[in-house]
Order: sequence, then structure tokens, then C-alpha cells
Amino acid sequence: MLKTKILLGLFLLVGAFSSCKKELSPEKQAAKDDSLIVDFIAKNSILATKHSSGIYYQVITPGAGTLVSVNNTVYVTYEGKLLNGSVFDKSTSTINFPLSNVIAGWQIGIPLIKKGGKIRLIIPSGLAYGNQSPGDGIPKNSVLDFTVELIDVR
Repeated sequence: MLKTKILLGLFLLVGAFSSCKKELSPEKQAAKDDSLIVDFIAKNSILATKHSSGIYYQVITPGAGTLVSVNNTVYVTYEGKLLNGSVFDKSTSTINFPLSNVIAGWQIGIPLIKKGGKIRLIIPSGLAYGNQSPGDGIPKNSVLDFTVELIDVR
């Protein structure tokens, strides 16, 4: 009887520890995200360029005029999706915010176009929300796929 209790206890301990998921190191997560993005781009025939930061982008319309910096307030419409195609957020009208107040992937990607431009940003998790979930619809370590139209820059 004692032997059975000890074995049962060991099985419970092993099960508890093996069910704990360990977080990948930032380097391993970045490599995993890059692999997911490369596969996604290939499967969907997206003509994207890899930025030195790790984001992938496709300039749909370059825009003209005002250059964008992280110090600007941007006026945009956008749609955000996961790589499985599910939409987690979409603007229904133009919204504005300081570019410095958003995820790093936007701070890097939006300045690649000018006022009136449109860009697709495929952002690895480390330049989005990392191993945190910002809310329903975006699991932790998610690669994000945004299409952003830059309406105005101030």
C-alpha cells in the first residue's frame, strides 16, 4: 500500500513538472517566429522584404510627402490578423496616436512609408507583445500580420 502511494506520488510529480511549458529564449523564439513567417510568406505568395529588425514588410503604396518618425502622431486605418487569418482588431474609421505609444514593429514599419502610403507588416512576437497576451484574440508569442494605411502624419 505504501509502495503504491509512493509510486502514485512520483507519477503526479513527474506529470506536474512535465506539463509546465518552458518559455523559449528570445533567440529561439525569434528563430521560430522567422521560420513561421517565411513559411507564411511562401504559402501566400507575399512579396515581402525582411528588415534588419526582423519584421517583414510589403509596401503596397509608398505614399508621398511627409516622412514619419517615432516622434509623430499618425492617423491610420488598419487590420490586424494572426497568421491563421483570424482578425483580432480592425479600425472602422481613422484613428490617431503617437507612434511612440505602439508596439516596436509599428515603430519600425510605419516609417517605411510616407503619408498616403499603405504597408503590410508581418511582425515577430518579440517586436509585438512577446510572451504576454494583450487580451482576447492574441495569444502570447504571436506573430502579427497588419495592413496599415497611413492617412496623415503630424
